[in-house]
Amino acid sequence: MRLRGTARAAAGLLLAVALGCTGGGQDDAPEPSPAPARATSESPRGTPSPTPAPADPVSLPALMRREHTGSGLRLGAVLDRTTAYTRYAVTYEANGLTISGIMNIPEGEGPFPALVLAHGYIDPDVYVSGQGMPREQDRLARSGYVVLHTDYRNHARSDEDSDNDVDLRLGYTEDVIGAALALRGSGRPEIDGDRIGLFGRSMGGGVVYNTLVVGPGLFDAAVAYAPVSGRPQENIDHFQRPEGDPIVAEIEEKHGTPEEDPAFWRDVSPLTFADRATEPLLIQHGTADDTCPLAWSREAAAAFEKAGKDVELRTVDGEGHTFGPRWAAEMDATEAFLARHLR
Repeated sequence: MRLRGTARAAAGLLLAVALGCTGGGQDDAPEPSPAPARATSESPRGTPSPTPAPADPVSLPALMRREHTGSGLRLGAVLDRTTAYTRYAVTYEANGLTISGIMNIPEGEGPFPALVLAHGYIDPDVYVSGQGMPREQDRLARSGYVVLHTDYRNHARSDEDSDNDVDLRLGYTEDVIGAALALRGSGRPEIDGDRIGLFGRSMGGGVVYNTLVVGPGLFDAAVAYAPVSGRPQENIDHFQRPEGDPIVAEIEEKHGTPEEDPAFWRDVSPLTFADRATEPLLIQHGTADDTCPLAWSREAAAAFEKAGKDVELRTVDGEGHTFGPRWAAEMDATEAFLARHLR
């Protein structure tokens, strides 16, 4: 693990199953499904550990066993035109649900590498399509990436999933996997389906961790920006319980507490399955982040490193949760990382 900034790593990992800080199973098949195949001649970048039998249909092992689908990428209305790119409203299908989002397509001759953006937590009641990462959407499209920002289920024009919050928002991981599969199978000449990256912030950073362990080989590289904890119970205790969120009681009634059912809580944490990841991962986190503690990213980086994975943690001195003065410099680092793996 390459550590940069002011600190070194400790132990542990993080989650995208997160329930607070802007961002986290289903059918049990008799045999584990393979990771989504990459349509290239490259050899595998790692050998994931065997998938354990899921302790619960709401779990990462259950998602590992599921045969995920993603298709039907459709461009809708033009939302904006710039000299660098055109912004569209889009929809796609993910495991039977229609998911909305926005897509920025660069001007010029493609195909362009593509990025899936996973936004942080925004109350779905006030969320509007494409909200959450506007700076990143603009900059990355100007740098020659097709940018698909997923709204997730229960957001904007996406289909509803009434169980998602009680089931630790694992459905967001399915939505991101579906986005990658829809990009790959779109047949659109602007999109290079063999070069796809994943970029998530805050809750979306947790979604990144989940996706890496559920679908190794699906993406070429991943970035987690100011991510939540990889332990869902920490996110609940940090964000929801202090606010008196009634969903907490529903979660514990359905799934038990960590003390009552430790196996369930292990199986909804990507740290448990860090050895399955195959993609290089960049984690960026400000030392002054008072929303998602930096210790969470140190723990995650240490877990991936312990599993022998290609992980880099950049600690950004003095920056808070959303980044301010150092945002442009950190995006330079993000783009350099993505270029090494997608260009």
